[in-house]
Amino acid sequence: MKSIKNTLIRSFIFLILFIVICMNILLGTFVKKYYYDNAETLLRNQIEIATNFYNKYLYKSNLIENIYDNVDSFWNKSNAEVQILDEKGNLLMDSIGVYDDNLHEKPDVKKAINGESGSYVGSVSYSNYKVMSVSEPLLNDNEVIGIIRYVISLEEINNELKSIVFFFMLISILVLLLGIVISLILSNKIINPIKKLTDISQEMANGNLKVRNNISGDGEVAQLASTLDYMAEEIIKREKLKDDFISSVSHELRTPLTSIKGWVITLQDNNTDKETFKLGFNILEKETDRLSNMVEELLDFSRLINGKMQLKIEKINIMELIEYIENYMIPRALKECINFNVLSNLDNKIYYLDIDRMKQVLINLIDNSFKFVNKNGNVSVIFNQGEEDLKIIVEDNGCGISKSDLPKVKEKFYKGANSKSQNGIGLSICEEIVNLHNGYLDIVSEEGKMTRVTISIPNTREIDI
Repeated sequence: MKSIKNTLIRSFIFLILFIVICMNILLGTFVKKYYYDNAETLLRNQIEIATNFYNKYLYKSNLIENIYDNVDSFWNKSNAEVQILDEKGNLLMDSIGVYDDNLHEKPDVKKAINGESGSYVGSVSYSNYKVMSVSEPLLNDNEVIGIIRYVISLEEINNELKSIVFFFMLISILVLLLGIVISLILSNKIINPIKKLTDISQEMANGNLKVRNNISGDGEVAQLASTLDYMAEEIIKREKLKDDFISSVSHELRTPLTSIKGWVITLQDNNTDKETFKLGFNILEKETDRLSNMVEELLDFSRLINGKMQLKIEKINIMELIEYIENYMIPRALKECINFNVLSNLDNKIYYLDIDRMKQVLINLIDNSFKFVNKNGNVSVIFNQGEEDLKIIVEDNGCGISKSDLPKVKEKFYKGANSKSQNGIGLSICEEIVNLHNGYLDIVSEEGKMTRVTISIPNTREIDI
């Protein structure tokens, strides 16, 4: 958690630092351009006065003579260094008395030699500070006869810029410090709920499923907390269902075992007559079959949980399945006074199914219907071929399933309020078998009226014979 917090803080600081640096660069560039442009404009305005004066009144006279006779006209109204150059860029006069024999190489002088106005920012041999210069040509009949050049030191401007940059740096440091404080606050606001979630999750992992997050809001963290609380509630429910399942299975296993043990003790008595022996062996056989079925169901459930349940798909005549269901269930229906019907329009059609597993599914569903219909109730099994799937419907007019139980009846271990199920795993196994056939099992019920279970197996291969 600490690394996440540090990562967030570093990210915030780097972002703020990047923005501050970019802003400083932009502002510095803008301010520097503003000051330099103003200085250049001022120089141009001053040099324009001198140039206009010369081009208007003195252009017909000799340049060198004009320099000495009208020196004030060139530089007395400017605080800039004034230089007069000939048409080739050679220095004739400098207002501060310096000499530079490389002026003809300066960009602004080159432009003036060609009759254009030019400006230059750079260094000079006689000063340690950068300078700005503006050069204008002096014309006679549109021919360049000389150049006037104004030069100013940028020392004062650069010092002013340094002060402004220093001020910007102070502001940037304050912004950065403020950003660090805000980053700490925001990171704590983000991390603290996550840390709380981590602690709660650890406590849940240690077995305390009653602890809750109590994090409110609509954000992702609040949704995660709500999901974690919901998960804990579901785990508690599933644990309770599992405990009930174990208790139910233990009870169901104990019942036939108790019966078997009782009859074994009875049959060990030397005075037991032949009829009692016969009755005892019959009961032992039934109870053993009952135990065997229960163990097989538990094994199926174990395969379901571990994802190891497999099908043995074979080509079967659907009548084999239909006749088996009729022969297996009709005797019980007669004994329990239930109107049981098997309906089909699939005479002698061949399908590819695991017939043993489908028998298991149908017997389980029909057994459930028998348990929940009254005497003289109706239970029907309908086989028909849809456009793209085989449909098997098991329907009864029994007590139905409540709306609250209906969404949960196929869950593992679930037993409804009125359930007569032994352990609550029958329907979950049935659904898994149907799913392995790439089908689905759907249950529709109205409490007090009916229940209809529909098995649909799509893309089942069919051959008419």
